[in-house]
Amino acid sequence: MAEHKLVVNKKLRGEDGCKVFSLRVKETAVDKIDVIAEQTGRSRNELICMFIDFALENCEVES
Repeated sequence: MAEHKLVVNKKLRGEDGCKVFSLRVKETAVDKIDVIAEQTGRSRNELICMFIDFALENCEVES
């Protein structure tokens, strides 16, 4: 009988297209994000990524 194995490779950093970095955020903003996270069942990280994506798509640079 053939032996079956599940081979799990090590996840490479950045494999999901994301980069990890540190960020300082005002406590009031974190409190608001936590309320939205509780209401929506989404993680704080997920929401922050959504907020950043929205801001980048709707940002204008004035010269």
